[in-house]
Amino acid sequence: MTQLLDVQHLQVDFITKDGYLTAIRDVTMQIKAGETVCIVGESGSGKTVASKSIMRLIDFENGKITDGSITLDGMDLTRLTQKELRAIRGKKVAMIFQEPMSAFDPVFTIGKQIIETIIEHKQGNKADAKKRAIYLLDRVGISDAELRFKQYPNELSGGMLQRAMIAMALACEPDLLIADEPTTALDVTIQAQILQLLQELKEEFHMSILLITHDMGIAAEVADRIIVMYAGEILEQATVSQLFELPHHPYTNGLLQSITKMDSDRGQKLFSIEGTIPSLSNLPTGCLFHPRCPFATDKCRMEKPSLREVNGRKTACWYAEELVQRNDWNQTDSSSEVFQSSIQEPLQLNSVDVSAEELFVIENLSKTYPIGTRGFFQPQSYVSAVDNVSFTIRKGETFGLVGESGSGKSTLGRLLLQLEKASEGKVFFQGTNLAKLSNKELREKRKHMQMIYQDPYGSVNPRWKVGDIIEEPLKVHESFTSKENRLKVEQLLDAVGLGRKAYDRYPHEFSGGQRQRIAIARAIAINPQFILADEAVSALDVSVQAQIVNLMKDLQQELDLTYLFIGHGLNVVRHISDRIGVMYLGQLVEIADSETLFKRPAHHYTKGLINSIPGIDLSQQREVITVKGEIPSPANPPSGCRFHTRCPVATARCREEQPIFREVKKDHWVACHYPAF
Repeated sequence: MTQLLDVQHLQVDFITKDGYLTAIRDVTMQIKAGETVCIVGESGSGKTVASKSIMRLIDFENGKITDGSITLDGMDLTRLTQKELRAIRGKKVAMIFQEPMSAFDPVFTIGKQIIETIIEHKQGNKADAKKRAIYLLDRVGISDAELRFKQYPNELSGGMLQRAMIAMALACEPDLLIADEPTTALDVTIQAQILQLLQELKEEFHMSILLITHDMGIAAEVADRIIVMYAGEILEQATVSQLFELPHHPYTNGLLQSITKMDSDRGQKLFSIEGTIPSLSNLPTGCLFHPRCPFATDKCRMEKPSLREVNGRKTACWYAEELVQRNDWNQTDSSSEVFQSSIQEPLQLNSVDVSAEELFVIENLSKTYPIGTRGFFQPQSYVSAVDNVSFTIRKGETFGLVGESGSGKSTLGRLLLQLEKASEGKVFFQGTNLAKLSNKELREKRKHMQMIYQDPYGSVNPRWKVGDIIEEPLKVHESFTSKENRLKVEQLLDAVGLGRKAYDRYPHEFSGGQRQRIAIARAIAINPQFILADEAVSALDVSVQAQIVNLMKDLQQELDLTYLFIGHGLNVVRHISDRIGVMYLGQLVEIADSETLFKRPAHHYTKGLINSIPGIDLSQQREVITVKGEIPSPANPPSGCRFHTRCPVATARCREEQPIFREVKKDHWVACHYPAF
């Protein structure tokens, strides 16, 4: 394979009010024609900056390439003007962004924006461009391509919009496609479809792909080579088989151990790399990773290792040769003691006791929303977000809730907390029908029901100090003195691992994982019995995610908490949950204990979700994706079984008759005419 991209000793600085801040330094990498290279690392590692630098997009963000070169097919992009670069972008190199909505202009149709790209690079006239745009929309798996061509970005779902952005990126058949976290915000089923699509398109258009991700499972599935970045520098480069079979840098090894696997021991805490990635304005001396590395020596703290050739790959560690000789180094060995001193604390798993006290009882719960109007403001039609859902949550357990976006998970959670009123059905908490309570009585009950949101920063007042944020529920529900409140908040900060010094700091001074700890401290401030965690770890890096899950499990045991844990990271949901419910188009289709659900799923939708999880075991082939397409609109759900339009075993009965939600085995419920086991 010939060399397509050659980046040499790249350094990028950003202009700040305090002067220049170096975001990446001495980055050297190559991509060959037809090769897929993944850049991995935690948030703040410099992955996105490195990718944007190739297209010189950092020029529009106060960024500047201060050293090094970027050569694409013989052209040094660092020496081109912005006018010259416009001829390169889209034609030679194109980019897929993490948030597709930001890549489209909301006032123009999808088709018009793809046509504009084609005509800009003189790839044909308007008629030819339209024909190619429709072909591309169809090729990336968008149904009714001619209809979608005429629609606006806001009329497409997240998965469809991501596909449309891929179509636009491919419009001029670029040699290099850069994909920056293209699946992070997507469900596992759509994620699997997008990854498979990228692989197919790579072969069809003879492209190279540079994929940015923090999901090591995705990297294992699609990459030929992997580059590991940390705090703006490359710490390791290797082929995918080299990296997963025997990582050579402690940071890489830590990332791999942080992955929650299908067979991870739920009786042990999840592994996480201690500490956080350093601030670019206050980098440590020597090896940048040494403050978090259990093998660091004085040499590591004083001298920076260079990226050098070791055993056929590149790594920046003084002791790589010695470390890989350790018997317990390989992360696939479950008895490994590497890093383990901080995590080998057994967890007391809750046994699923069907006779345990029921904290919540949900009976025939439904929620509909009016859409459109029909004269005199009368509702024209309704969309059913939650449809006839019944289940229980037992005291002291963690009930996991999974399903694709649009399944009704978050709406169901809000109905339980009475943040929204149900259209039909009942919610009993400790035997009390919450809908029958007065506002004053409901406020008293809410002391025992708290919530942790997906975005902790968006759920707090950024102008308040952390101490004030955590203290607010104490002021509302308790009658302690200011001194007593402060002492309580300081104890909470200690309990969630932030320390008392965090009291007088502001939310923006903390990382994402630390903000989530603040949200947890606020949630447990008034000793609740129940906590709803709505996608509480979905936006976090895998190592930080593990820290939060471990903290939640610890607090559950200490405070006798009950959780409803909503998530789309199925391995994490499996690890933390005692029982799991699976939702599809507003309905529960399966409930079982965690181990049973993953080992013997009864519903074909559940089985498809599990098969869509990226795996890191290169020796095992995953089953072919069984969940095709996207979840239908809840405004017009299919007849019969709602999953029949995507089910591989659907029959005429499935299309006509809705299955009953029934108990097929002890404490295992499913709504399917033909259970999978």
